Amino acid sequence: MRYPAWKYILIIVVLIISTLYALPSLYPDEPAVQISGAKAGTQIDQSVLQKAEQILKTDNIATHDNTFTNNAALLRVSSSDAQLKAQDALRRGLGDQYVVALNLAPTTPEWLQKIGAKPMKLGLDLRGGVHFLLEVDMDKAIAQRMETSATDIRRELRDNKINFNSLSLNNNAITIQFANNNDRSAAMDFLRRNGNEYIQQAIATTDGSTLRLTYNDTRKQEIQSYALNQNLTTLRNRINELGVAEALVQTQGSNRIVVELPGVQDTAEAKRVLGRTANLEFRLVADQNDQYVIGQPTPPGTEAFAFESLDSGRQLLLNRNRILTGERVQNAQSGFGQDTGGAEVNITLDSAGGKLMADATRHAVGKRMAVLFIENKQKISYVTDPTTGAKTEVRTPYTESVVINAATIQAVLGSQFRITGLASPQEASELALMLRAGALAAPMYFVEERVVGPSLGQENIDKGVLSTVVGFILVAIWMVVFFRLFGLIADFALVVNLAMILTVMSWIGASLTLPGIAGIVITIGMAVDANVLICERIREEIKWGASPKQAIVAGYDRAYNTIFDSNLTTFLVAFILFAVGTGPIKGFAVTLMIGIVCSMFTAITVTRAIVQLIYGKRRNLKKLSI
Repeated sequence: MRYPAWKYILIIVVLIISTLYALPSLYPDEPAVQISGAKAGTQIDQSVLQKAEQILKTDNIATHDNTFTNNAALLRVSSSDAQLKAQDALRRGLGDQYVVALNLAPTTPEWLQKIGAKPMKLGLDLRGGVHFLLEVDMDKAIAQRMETSATDIRRELRDNKINFNSLSLNNNAITIQFANNNDRSAAMDFLRRNGNEYIQQAIATTDGSTLRLTYNDTRKQEIQSYALNQNLTTLRNRINELGVAEALVQTQGSNRIVVELPGVQDTAEAKRVLGRTANLEFRLVADQNDQYVIGQPTPPGTEAFAFESLDSGRQLLLNRNRILTGERVQNAQSGFGQDTGGAEVNITLDSAGGKLMADATRHAVGKRMAVLFIENKQKISYVTDPTTGAKTEVRTPYTESVVINAATIQAVLGSQFRITGLASPQEASELALMLRAGALAAPMYFVEERVVGPSLGQENIDKGVLSTVVGFILVAIWMVVFFRLFGLIADFALVVNLAMILTVMSWIGASLTLPGIAGIVITIGMAVDANVLICERIREEIKWGASPKQAIVAGYDRAYNTIFDSNLTTFLVAFILFAVGTGPIKGFAVTLMIGIVCSMFTAITVTRAIVQLIYGKRRNLKKLSI
């Protein structure tokens, strides 16, 4: 009986690591309120924390152990009710320049946090999480699509040599002015042949013939359905980019989306990124820009926007026609420019976007192209009822448009270029994330935010935990009764197995759900099953006349293939469940796969090492406690 020294070292290292990284799961999280900047580049300092503490003190809301974490202030409170009251008070007191989000603060000791140990995440069914309800602005979705249609109609009429005097867009209606009825009839026939998605209204005016176009009901429904589904897909992509595990994203009704984030998350960042309806437009700087005086009416076909920031006092005059929008962005990565050293975003367009960019810049070399950053926001105000004195939250949507970059076109651009002039690396990273995840088809606004409790109820959770504990105790007693010392060794291996499962799940960021607890219970049974096979094989070897040491060696060697085959088939089934399953099934499969791998190590390697320590050095060994 010999056992390599390196295996003992490996087991000791695994035991130490598993123990240390499983310990944080014993420390429950507590409710907290997190404050971060409305923009990624906003810095939070001590004055913001002091102001927040003063606001909560005025409202008689106690906090403790307030800290800064990743450029965010975290204020811990005693209960979920105090958490909701604190959020409401801070929103009113701090204003729109900060995001106030609900969160869960870890209570893991600092020395464990320094080595990167963190508690295992629990799913919504076990601990709950944060619930967001967002509403899609369908009127804005139709308005945005109507703007695109107006640009397309203007181009198509010119390409097909259909004369018109002017084209304008007002109140989601396109008005086209013609010189005579013949031109108007030609345009109406052309539009009917190419989709027939408009309600056409011919109007006689003193200036000539007028055609008014609005979307029909079928087209409106298509746009609204697309906006909801596109926003749903984009939200899922953004959550994946944020690294949020086991999140729930689904539609509610015809214009709302529910997002639920389980466990400890940076909810302030999630709220900022999820709700941020930002898009890019690439436009040429108007030729009249140098002669334009701020505050004066803009020339026809142009618009004026703030340059670099809203409060810079500078403006640029841009052509009204867009070259393309962020919807054509295929990939975006943030970085630092080699020539400027500042933050930048490297853009890759799809094939259609690359063609549009090439066509627009082919005849614009030497001119300036601007990158317009458009963001839809909400201004939150509070109105006091004069009768009851109750305060009602009022949300008013508005749009911010800022030119973040304007550079001279040196050559014809294609599908790859870069955006510079961003304020900070954080803003560059967030802009790249949003472009990479996809553009929102329409603005969304937060309608509701709250902390959700465990969906299965505390009683069911307690029963799930109790079943694991009872199952473990019964298995441990059974092993000791039937296999004596070898059973006790197997029980120790089970404890190590559980610690390893907790450690691995914490490392990979997996969330433990109630089906996951079922996976742990099954893992306990499978880990014991391996030791049962080994013990029974040792007994058979002794009955066949082998010495105790020979029986130990033969028992482990000859049972290994059977154990490996049975665990491999179960692992493959768990992998298939993970690949094709969703939600609870995935949670069960993940826990089962991790448990199988850990049980192979503990049931064979750990128990073999302990048996070697107990019996390996005995010279006159005649009997085993099995």
